[in-house]
Amino acid sequence: MSRLAKKPITLPEKTEATYVGGIFTVKGPLGTLNKTFRPHVNIVIEGSSIQLTPARASLETKALIGTYAAHIKNMINGVNKPYEKKLIIEGIGFKSEVKGTVLNMALGFSHPVNVPIPSDLKVTAEKNNLTISGIDREKVGQFAAQIRAFKKPEPYLGKGIRYSDEVIRRKEGKKAA
Repeated sequence: MSRLAKKPITLPEKTEATYVGGIFTVKGPLGTLNKTFRPHVNIVIEGSSIQLTPARASLETKALIGTYAAHIKNMINGVNKPYEKKLIIEGIGFKSEVKGTVLNMALGFSHPVNVPIPSDLKVTAEKNNLTISGIDREKVGQFAAQIRAFKKPEPYLGKGIRYSDEVIRRKEGKKAA
């Protein structure tokens, strides 16, 4: 069994959690998150602590219990403090701007790239920096990865979209003979 799941998960103040019919719900100051869990793991909420126990002894249950504990912790953290991903756009003529619910980017293609922003995420664009924030860690990470996939950073000139904490290993160009 996972070490994460052995310890009870504590709920901070102003945060409520319920588990009914396989759906785990967390309400906090920033909003509400729901997630469906399979019945392989028993989730017991007592006061301000959450305890996870395996419903049956199987390899699948052992694998899922730590994952479920991590998901629950991420949900609790998200409704109390929003998750944030920062992207840096590097390249001559590369730019981005937010217009309403659409992110417009010029990435060196013959056409502009327009991406609809999900309703539960907040995106800000300043110069060559994009900041994506929201209460659901999975959606923030998925949207950031989707944006990065349009123009991944290349190793020769470093042009493209990269995470702010990502380090691009640069390669040496061709040598003159």
